[in-house]
Order: sequence, then C-alpha cells, then structure tokens
Amino acid sequence: MPQISMKVNGETKSGEVEGRTLLVEFLRETLGLTGTHVGCDTSQCGACTVHVDGLQVKACTMFAGEADGAEVVTIEGIARGGDLSVVQQAFQDHHGLQCGFCTPGMIMAAESLLKVNPKPSETEIREHLHGNICRCTGYHNIVKAIMAASGQDVSNLTPAE
Repeated sequence: MPQISMKVNGETKSGEVEGRTLLVEFLRETLGLTGTHVGCDTSQCGACTVHVDGLQVKACTMFAGEADGAEVVTIEGIARGGDLSVVQQAFQDHHGLQCGFCTPGMIMAAESLLKVNPKPSETEIREHLHGNICRCTGYHNIVKAIMAASGQDVSNLTPAE
C-alpha cells in the first residue's frame, strides 16, 4: 500500500492507504479525527466538509492519496489553545445546532465563507450553505450564528417565512 503524508491541523501525519481510501476515512479511521462526519456518502449533506490547502472540500469526494502533501484543516484544528474559534463560539452562543451531526461541516463551511466574505448577507450565507444539510433546524440559528461571527448585529434577525 502506498504511504501518504500531509499536514493535518498543523501537524505532519502519514499513513498507508489503499487507492480507494477516501480522505474522510483516512481522517476518521487512520488519524482518529472523528469530528469530520460521514453523513450520506454521496457528497449531498456536507457533514464531511474540511479545508484542503485553504479550499472547502467534501472529504467524501476526495481520495486520501489526492491530499498527499496537502495542508488539511478539520473541525478539530480550528480551535486555538483550547479556545473555540469565533464561528464555533457563535454557534454555541446562538444555538446554531440541535443534534450536532451537521455542525462540524456547517462550521467549516462558515469559516470558509468568512475568509472570502467577512460580512455576508443572510442571502449570501444561505447560498453558501446550499451544499450542507441540517435535518433538525430551520437554518435560522445557523445563519444567525454566522452573521454574529462576522460581527453583524443579529438582534433584529427574524426567521425567514
């Protein structure tokens, strides 16, 4: 089996993988980073969203070998020194989760959006999240959390009808 190596959450990690091993499998099963979830196995739900070389990627659509030499950031890697990231804290403060299954993918998508659009509108947030599915919420608190993380006033944000 081929050996691959990548920087994951700032640390160099390596392991043997079969050619068909998906990045999400490598992260979860080989590296033990179980925060990246497997939801649908068809790239529809976004629960497996990670960042590869700074780009938002669904880890169920990428072979681990394709990430050889890359820099990968998972949900475990965005908190710093035991402190939640701004987005993670906003999800907690604004109850942007219910069961929590989609939350890692939602947060990783939000982190990606805020890098390119630091003050997104509600519409822009909803458009960016189109590839991430939550079966528990109406997305209102997720959108609210992302807007709060961007420093916007969310006190008057009302649920979409």
